[in-house]
Formats: sequence, structure tokens, C-alpha cells
Amino acid sequence: MVDNTKTTKSISLDQYGIQNAKVHYQLSPSKLQEITVEKGQGVETTSGTLAVNTGEFTGRSPNDRFIVEDDITKDVVWWGKINIPFDSDKFDKLYDKVVDYLSEKEVFVRDCYACADVNYKMNIRVMNEYPWSNMFVYNMFLRPNEEELTNFDPDWIVVNAPGFMADPEIDGTRQHNFAILNFTKKIALVGGTGYTGEIKKGIFSALNLILPVYKNTLPMHCSANVGKNEDTSIFFGLSGTGKTTLSTDPDRSLIGDDEHGWTNENTVFNFEGGCYAKVINMSRDNEPEIYDAIKKGAILENVILDKNGEVDYTDTSITQNTRVSYPIYHIENIQVPSIGRNPKNIFFLTADAFGVLPPISKLTPGQAAYHFISGYTAKVAGTEAGIDEPLPSFSACFGAPFMPLHPTKYAEMLSKKMKDSGVNVWLVNTGWTGGPYGIGKRMKLKYTRAMISAAMNGDLGEYSYETYHIHSVFGVAQPRSCPGVPTDVLSPRSTWNNDEGYYNTADKLARSFIDNFKKFEEYANEEIMAGAPKAR
Repeated sequence: MVDNTKTTKSISLDQYGIQNAKVHYQLSPSKLQEITVEKGQGVETTSGTLAVNTGEFTGRSPNDRFIVEDDITKDVVWWGKINIPFDSDKFDKLYDKVVDYLSEKEVFVRDCYACADVNYKMNIRVMNEYPWSNMFVYNMFLRPNEEELTNFDPDWIVVNAPGFMADPEIDGTRQHNFAILNFTKKIALVGGTGYTGEIKKGIFSALNLILPVYKNTLPMHCSANVGKNEDTSIFFGLSGTGKTTLSTDPDRSLIGDDEHGWTNENTVFNFEGGCYAKVINMSRDNEPEIYDAIKKGAILENVILDKNGEVDYTDTSITQNTRVSYPIYHIENIQVPSIGRNPKNIFFLTADAFGVLPPISKLTPGQAAYHFISGYTAKVAGTEAGIDEPLPSFSACFGAPFMPLHPTKYAEMLSKKMKDSGVNVWLVNTGWTGGPYGIGKRMKLKYTRAMISAAMNGDLGEYSYETYHIHSVFGVAQPRSCPGVPTDVLSPRSTWNNDEGYYNTADKLARSFIDNFKKFEEYANEEIMAGAPKAR
């Protein structure tokens, strides 16, 4: 599949305050790549892929993400360190400065949309300072056909000016970069950073308020795929837990790898039209589908190339957050359109570096809500300065930086949908077994795949004492057997050969869960609180 949409339509940006700009509207990815190389803003690899450097910022800057506090947001948004309020008047003044900066420049404009389900479709007009940012927009959002472009009316706009630097003392920002959502004016304003992820995450953060509040639809930071029997599986997980790897399955069709909505009609739809994957240590052996998607039309960010244009995926001298964006049709086995029905299984993926969580366990609705709100994984020793042992890491709803509402709102919606649809929820530890990091070893991918397949196929059976064991600290139901997995692997305590050390470590992790959850307790109901671990 390729995009052959062509349009002779021209547009003016005067209505947005951008005056006398040279507007490049709806250029093809190949043309945008050509312009990027001509401007010296990127190079081509031996595979024809565009490689760019995003500059000062190689990842999101969560402390510089703001939401305008106004009549729409003031009583709805969960304000705090994640959702930082921004003054409406200051937004207007900053917006005027940004569009004045873009005036009389080249501006690359793309009309696109989010949400594959037409009932939830959001039309978006994106105005980019850089051609490769506009190519990223082509890759990551859904692409209208020629007829849809004829009378395109944007619901939201994105104004993206990486070269504009804010003055914090005057403009009200923390530093020179910013990403600001204005729900009244339906504008995402991004400046001072070339990191493209800020563009897509701005729109998806907006949807994470719009869908639950106005559409009674649950937004999810997750991947999803569908089997031959039309059974949909959903994978939640933070970076490094295997979300993209485990959802990209040759035997199942990929719906999407990052952002989805779950409707009252019991369907799951992709927000996006592409994938944005990490490429650190990328190889065809480990990630064949993603590796083969890195070709002309894809954009590599912050990777290192040799003099011949070959990419060294092991080189993290710029950042460990090396990335690739590509349109979803670069993956061979995809669901068209990107909608799944009949959700049957939800997998919460965690890389537990303490080695105490079972490799797979079944959760009650209360436990599912508790673990969803917690959003646990672990930082591994040695990955950051000053970390010399595993550290627990929590991100509510497995995507706290993108969730404007209180996490319990999303959790309550998830619990209701679980009960209404009869979906099974599983906690999957893709982390360590046989001891913590430094003593044990990482769970074999083939075992994790076997456990997930068994869960999908119903081979783990219904709960009973004969088939499941209740974990004495976390209270989750761990299966006693699984096809293709050694029995002793299923019991984390057994793999340690040190009961005292195991339970001491399990208690320590349980207390971390409990301490983290204190800020949510007053908002959580009894069922959710009953899902908490029981430290001895």
C-alpha cells in the first residue's frame, strides 16, 4: 500500500495569523525528503531512509507541557506536576509571537486526521517550520483521500515552530521550549524543540480528555492486534516492556502500536496512521517486522551513520531514545481499517527488575484497576547515573504524561468495560526471573510469547485451586502450568531458591506500590483498594 493522494489545492494561512508565508501544502513524503536533504537538515541511509537529528531535545520534555486553564479545563483536568496550568492571556500573546515568527517563511502544511473509526474522527491541520516534521505528520496521522481533502475543515490545528525560542520571564514558560494545549481554541502550540513526538503526543493528550468527557470512550496508551477469529488483544506497557514487540505478531494483524480508543460498541480503534518505535539495538533477528519497515518513507531520528550511510543501531552517543517513524502500511500484516472488535484479553506488561512478579498472572477487576492506575515497571541498574540497584517506576494508566484527567477516571471506565465485555486481564512480567537484576536473568522472549498465546487460546484454563496459585503478597492468580513453558518458571519464588530473600524483596516492592498509591486512595473505590498487594 502506498499513498497516491495528489491535490492542486492551495491554502492561505492568514486566518491563523501567519502572513505572506510560502505555503507548501500536502507535499508527498518523497518530496519532503528531497527538500530536507537539499536544506542540509537530513541525510539518506543506504536503505533510502531519511535520517535527521532533532537537535537539543531527543525526547519529550514533560516539565514543559502545559494546558491552558479555562472554562473547559479548570474543573476537569487533574492539575499538578503532570498537567501544568497555563494562563489564557499569556497563551494568546505567545501564539501571536509564534505566528509572527513563521510569517514570510516557508511553512509546510498537512491536513490529516486522528481516530480510524469515522464516528470519532478528528480533522487536524498541522503547520510545520521544517519539512521533515511535516513528513513525520504524514507518517503518524491518518491520511485523507482526495475527496476528503476537497472540503477539509480542521477540528484542531497544530502550530509547530522548532526554531522559535520563548522568553520564560515574558512568555510564562519554564524555559525556551514548550508544548501547550488550548481546548477552547483547539490549538496545540509546540515551539523550541525539534523532537517530533511532541506533535503527536499533543493531539493524543487532547483526545485523552475529549473522548472520555464528551464521547464516553476510553482512551488507552497501548498497542493492539486481532486474531483470525476477530478476537482483539490489548497491550499496555511502559518503554522497554515489550509492547511493540509482543503486539507485532506474524499470526495476528496489527491494529496499532501506541494509542487507541475503546468504544461503547465494544470496538477498539487506532488513533494513528503509523508507528513510532525505538530502534536501540535494532536487528532483523530480534524485530523482523520493524526492521523491514525501516525503508524509504520512514524517518530515523538521532541515529549514527558511518561514512557509507549504514546505521549503527548500537550507537547511543546522541541518545538512547533513537527512533523511527513509518506509516503503518510499512508493516505487512495489518488490520484495515485499524479497528478491532470483540476485545478478549488485556495484557499489562511490566519489566520487573526485582524478579518477584510472576511471568504471567490473572487479575480480578479490582486488581486490574489497581495495576492500571499504578502503571509499574522498573528502572534497571546502570541505565541512569546514580542508579546502582533496580528502582520501581510508576506511570499512572501506563501513560501519565498524556492523561489530563485523574487516573481513577480512566480506571473506572476500564473496570466497567472489562465487566461488560467479559475480557480477561493478565499481568505479564517480561523482566527478571531467578532473582533480581544482577543475579537473575531476563525472561526468555519465547516463554513470554508462549504464555501470551496460551492466554489468548484459553489454554491457561478457568480459575481453580488445581489450575492457579494465589500469590501470597500480590494476591494475583498465577497458573500452575502453561504449554511450552517449564513449570518452575511460572513460580517466581521457585526460581530464586531463596525463600527468605524472595519474600523480603517481594515485600519491599509491595510497599513501593502502596506508597505510590497513597496519592490516589481518596479517589479510589473499595474494589480498587482491594486489589492492592499485602506486604507482610
